Amino acid sequence: MSTPEERRAFGSRVAQLRKQRGMKQEELAAIVGRTASWLSQVERGVQPVNRLDVLRLLADGLGVSLQALRPEASALAPVPVDEQPNDLDQARLVISGHPAPEVLLADRLPSAPADLPELRTAVERIWELAHGNRFAELSAAVEPLVPLLERAARTAPDNEQPELWQLLSQTYEGLSAAFVRQDEPDAAWVAADRAIRAAEQSGKPLQVFAGIFRLAQAFVRLKRLDQAEHAATTAIDALRDHTGGANPSPEALSLLGSLHQVLALVHARAGNRAAAREETDLARVVGRLLGEDRNDFNLEFGPTNVEVQAVSIAVELGDAGEAIDLGRGIDPSGLSAERRSRLLLDMGRAYSQRRQGGEALACLLQAEELTPEVVRSHVAARNTIRELVLIAGRSASPELKALAERADA
Repeated sequence: MSTPEERRAFGSRVAQLRKQRGMKQEELAAIVGRTASWLSQVERGVQPVNRLDVLRLLADGLGVSLQALRPEASALAPVPVDEQPNDLDQARLVISGHPAPEVLLADRLPSAPADLPELRTAVERIWELAHGNRFAELSAAVEPLVPLLERAARTAPDNEQPELWQLLSQTYEGLSAAFVRQDEPDAAWVAADRAIRAAEQSGKPLQVFAGIFRLAQAFVRLKRLDQAEHAATTAIDALRDHTGGANPSPEALSLLGSLHQVLALVHARAGNRAAAREETDLARVVGRLLGEDRNDFNLEFGPTNVEVQAVSIAVELGDAGEAIDLGRGIDPSGLSAERRSRLLLDMGRAYSQRRQGGEALACLLQAEELTPEVVRSHVAARNTIRELVLIAGRSASPELKALAERADA
């Protein structure tokens, strides 16, 4: 299935057969050993299915023969590199159940020092992959790492355990961030909750608040705005007391500002314009106190990121002109590729709201160069591309048509 048309035709056939049998996506996905998100992408023609074993499981689950599901399955060619799955299925398995059950039943386990430098490097790699939206690689990396850290945190010498719990918390936070970007907020919730517990075990209270930030993001993606608001507000209240004295730590300020940004997004999604602007202004105040762009807890909080988020909030509120004015004044060169890409995406959305198709397309193409997965799989990006195609009609440029095909918009 090398073309979008072939993938869409196959996905439609899967969806039709599933509905004929009265099955929900979750039920068929469970039979195949995949997620409902993965099956949704298959049925929309976004995710190719080229492995024979997965095709057989799909056919069995649908109660049809392999040939009926996909006649050419017996003569499949090797899967092209650009069609390899980029999902978090293996990572979901890692957080399913206890990651180190043998530790719980052992009467006595040998205490062995952990290779802390190697583990630090491995955790940094997790965040590198999360920021790059390289989900399949992230899944492969966490499969051995999480059980190793879980076991080491319980069995290493006492003096090493706090850092091991902290590394474990950071790993779960990276997983939570990736799950949010992959639109799997249920898994993001689980990962964030585990991050919070591990952080508390580490004796690093600020690490707990980093986990709460990830938890609030998961709630936003789940559209549980009340839970997101509660998580963020209670954390802000505690941090405000902590940072109210002289010389608050930069780490605490980064957390406080990031949580204000979460609340701004919550209020924007709820249509509360005044509250969204108020929280954005509070984040600006914290950014000025911090005085520089930092990356504490992989939050990338600072004056620049506050303005990047302000663009996103303005777009959410439908204030396209304000978003464009803000975006033009931002120099995001010091931020990660993912953050720069999201700014371009939001600028594209703003230009689309203003019916400035050429400018919108230019922003989206630049974003795609930075992080192809964000533009090709993000719901807001695909909606924007689809809207641009509809507005342009028959006069749509070859570049826009090609982008729409790549994003299956």
